[in-house]
Amino acid sequence: MLSTTLRASQRRSYATVSSVNVAAINRGQPTSSVSVIVKAGTRYESKPGVAHCLKNFAFKDTAKRSALRSMRETELFGGVLSSSLSREHLTLTADFLPGNEAYFVDLLVSQLTSTRFARHEFVETVAPSVKEDATAAYNDPAVLALELAHGIAFRNGLGAGLFASVSNAVTVSDVKEYASKVYSKDNVAIVGTGVDEALLKKLVEEHFAEHAVSGGGAPSASTKSSYFGGETRVAPSPEAHFHGPHTVFIGYGAATPSSELAILAAYLDPTASLKWGQSTSPLSSVLSSGTNIKSVYLPYSDATLAGVLIQSSSVAEVKKAGEAVANAVKAVRNGSLEGEAFQTALAKARFKAASALEERGVLADSVGGKLLSGGDATVESLNTSMEKIDRSSFTKSVSTLLGSKPT
Repeated sequence: MLSTTLRASQRRSYATVSSVNVAAINRGQPTSSVSVIVKAGTRYESKPGVAHCLKNFAFKDTAKRSALRSMRETELFGGVLSSSLSREHLTLTADFLPGNEAYFVDLLVSQLTSTRFARHEFVETVAPSVKEDATAAYNDPAVLALELAHGIAFRNGLGAGLFASVSNAVTVSDVKEYASKVYSKDNVAIVGTGVDEALLKKLVEEHFAEHAVSGGGAPSASTKSSYFGGETRVAPSPEAHFHGPHTVFIGYGAATPSSELAILAAYLDPTASLKWGQSTSPLSSVLSSGTNIKSVYLPYSDATLAGVLIQSSSVAEVKKAGEAVANAVKAVRNGSLEGEAFQTALAKARFKAASALEERGVLADSVGGKLLSGGDATVESLNTSMEKIDRSSFTKSVSTLLGSKPT
């Protein structure tokens, strides 16, 4: 019933305009947003760190506007510009008041078609910001743990890190070459929210006709993702500035999108539904002051990584929580998740999938990914796929998944 209502309230249409995939979701929101989703995540990068550098090159000088002009005009319209990078997509977004669609579509398209990639901008702005991002990430134990987990779980492709190394070896020529390959019409999806669909299609068609796009075609992963698993231990380097908590990630992966792992992650999540209450998660009993346990579920177009991130100032508490995770996973593999406990985990997973779509960024990435891949590995489709899972099919599938080597 929930997903039926969800789908009815989020009807949208997809269209191809001048070889560019376009989608619009208009629910009468008080603000509008247009996102350009590019299949240019780190799994596709030609050189480690180049996707991170391209992301930080967003909204710099183009043939039509300087970076300063773009910023001042955006402020004049009351808008906000942002860029983000995942392992699969690079996203450029403009949030603004309704009525300013023409300006911001033009600005976004010009980023794809006429960014100058000036050397002085790379040296003075892009490279320093990349170094700051990388330094902050590698000094955050939780971020570092997830970066290492991806490398162990998938090795190549999805195993590529989101951040360039601190001693970044990428040059402006590398960035320009990568952009020339990924900024192509068939490698881009444009998603609008709070925007009239007909208007968005018209503007996209006009501005792509005005600007030539000479990309070399959509990149493809060298191979389909494979899950390997394994373990590693990393001590802080002497130059590390953080004195954060002891951190452990325990997870499992699959070389396919997996709703079963979403249900498992929901079952292990110790977050209570009511403040001061206690979760039904088997991990809630090992929570203590100073210990943080976070459930992680990361779906991709052809793979999934799920697990638990444990952080504590006490090594003993981390070990205790880790043992609890291992025992809970072993019990689930043996078929202990049944009855009300299974229904609770299923409902929790479906709610997380549905509520995630309330966030514009998640919705845009979900729709953009669907447009680019044509697959069903999106947050939106996850809720539908979980409707078909019963306890018997869950136990059978998860037993196989949990039989692989953990990460």
